[in-house]
Amino acid sequence: MPTTTVSSRYQITLPAEVRKALGIKPGDRLEVEVEGGRIVLRLARPPVRALLQALVAEEPKAVRALGEATGHDALAFVRALRGGDDDDL
Repeated sequence: MPTTTVSSRYQITLPAEVRKALGIKPGDRLEVEVEGGRIVLRLARPPVRALLQALVAEEPKAVRALGEATGHDALAFVRALRGGDDDDL
């Protein structure tokens, strides 16, 4: 089992094998929880809504093409999640 040391500033370094196994990259956020005397770290995942908004902002043509290919209106789905019919997607 890999180990790490707490620095004088209460920081730790995640062992390389742990980072690689979980695909942790610089800038990733981790949730920290105490469970029964243990410290549990888990990758903090952004909410689905935020991911969909980012996808639509970065790849609107791909989202439309996906909707057409599957017979679903992906943009309408994202708008419904956002709670409105705004056209800034």
